[in-house]
Amino acid sequence: MEEFELSEQCRQGKNRARKELYEQYAGRMLGICLRYTGDRDTAQDLLHDSFIKIFDSFDKFTWRGEGSLRAWMERVVVNTALQYLRKNDVINQAASLEELPEEYEEPDASDVEAIPQKVLMQFIEELPAGYRTVFNLYTFEDKSHKEIAQVLGINEKSSASQLFRAKTVLAKRVKEWIMNNG
Repeated sequence: MEEFELSEQCRQGKNRARKELYEQYAGRMLGICLRYTGDRDTAQDLLHDSFIKIFDSFDKFTWRGEGSLRAWMERVVVNTALQYLRKNDVINQAASLEELPEEYEEPDASDVEAIPQKVLMQFIEELPAGYRTVFNLYTFEDKSHKEIAQVLGINEKSSASQLFRAKTVLAKRVKEWIMNNG
């Protein structure tokens, strides 16, 4: 079923379309949940909650062309994950920029490309919750530090600090992986 037809049938509450929507997108949406939680059980719970929200709010979805359904669903999933993180106060890792080293050694792009995507995603999942959340919002959702601060209820310096720390940890993990597997 094409995306537009699928969205229209889901809007009408047709279970066959809902099942197809779930089967088609659940894997991708679970990946987003894992990126934010780092925990498979929690990610699966969030995926379930997200699909309930998606099915209950199709009246708010507006078709804007191919890919708009997936983009809308991804926003619902990200917002569900962020809501969970705020509710459980996992974004409490604030550090001042003065405590951080001035720079870190960023790995070469070719080195990073040599690492399997699954391994890179595992590195992201293993980041502390605050680092992981800021990294995801900045890198994958293209949010500014000001927007991240508003969404998470932290100040912009905390957002910048956590992004820097996330990149530092990831750069170290990439370097170690390359030394052991490259």
